[in-house]
Amino acid sequence: MITALLLLLLQQQYEVRGTLVPAAQASVSLHGSTTPFHSSTLAGPDGKFRFKRIVPGAYTVIVFVPGRGETRKTIDIGPSVADKKGRVEIALRLDESKMTPDRSSLVSLRELSIPQSARDEYAKAARQLETRDVDAAIKHLNRAVEIAPQFAAAWNHLGTIAYQTRRYEDAEKFFRRSLEADAEAYEPLVNLGGVLATLGRYDEAWNYNLHAVLRRPNDALAQSQMGMTYFGMNRFDLAEKYLLEAVRLDPGHFSLPQLLLAEIYLHRGQKAKAANVLEDFLRRHPDWPLAEKMRDTISQLRGSPGT
Repeated sequence: MITALLLLLLQQQYEVRGTLVPAAQASVSLHGSTTPFHSSTLAGPDGKFRFKRIVPGAYTVIVFVPGRGETRKTIDIGPSVADKKGRVEIALRLDESKMTPDRSSLVSLRELSIPQSARDEYAKAARQLETRDVDAAIKHLNRAVEIAPQFAAAWNHLGTIAYQTRRYEDAEKFFRRSLEADAEAYEPLVNLGGVLATLGRYDEAWNYNLHAVLRRPNDALAQSQMGMTYFGMNRFDLAEKYLLEAVRLDPGHFSLPQLLLAEIYLHRGQKAKAANVLEDFLRRHPDWPLAEKMRDTISQLRGSPGT
C-alpha cells in the first residue's frame, strides 16, 4: 500500500522564488487554497523570498509589511508556470490602495488571555501543516482550543481544514465557535460566509458576505463570495458586479470567479463575453485539468453568433 508520504515524495515538487515590488522587508506566508498547507518565511531588504518543495496546486501568498498592512494573491504552481529546473518566479506588487491596513498593535484582552501553552500547540499545528500531516495538525489545534476556548484563530484554523477536506458542517461549527470567541475577527466572518454559500444557504450567507465586503472591500475572497451568493439567488446583475471586482483585485483567485461570470454571460446569450472570461481563466490557470475541453468550448463560442 502506497502511503501518503510516499505519494507526496513521488509528486513533482517546485521552488517558489518571489520578489516584492517595491522591495520591502516583510513576513510572507504560503497557504494551500484548496488543501491544508502552511509555510512562512521572511522577505529580506531586497524584497526576495523563497519556498522549497512545493507540490502542484493553488496557493494564497499573504504578505504582511509592518506598519503598512497586508496583501494577498493567489498563485498556481504547476509545470506550465515553472522553468526546466522546477522554479516558479513570481512578483508581488505592494499596492497601498489594495492593502489591508496594519492593525497588529490592536490586541484584544481576550487574545492576551490565551496562555502560552495554547499558543505553542497552535505553532506546532502550523509546523505539521508544512509537512502536510493534517491529522497531527488537527490534534494540536484541538489541544489549543481545549486549553483556551477563547482562541479564535485556532477555531478558525480548524474550520479552514474542515472546509478544505469537504467537512462543511464541521467547518460551519468551527467558524461559528471562532466568532463566538471573537466577534470582531474577520477571518471566521468571511469563511462562514463562504461555507454557507457552499451549502446553498444563500440568505444566511448574504449577511456574512455583505459584512465581510463592507469591512474589507479590497479582499477578493469577500467580493467573490458575495458574487457567488447573488448568483445562487439568481440575481445575476449583482453577481456580475462583485465577481468582476474579485477578478480586478486578484485575477487568478482560487475561488475561480471567471467560471461564474462565464455562466452569467451564457445565460444572457453573450457568447463572446463568455469566451473572453474563459480565455482569461486559462491564462491564469494553464494547468487546469479540463483546459483542453475548455479550449474546445471557447472555439465553439467564437464560432457561434452572439454578443
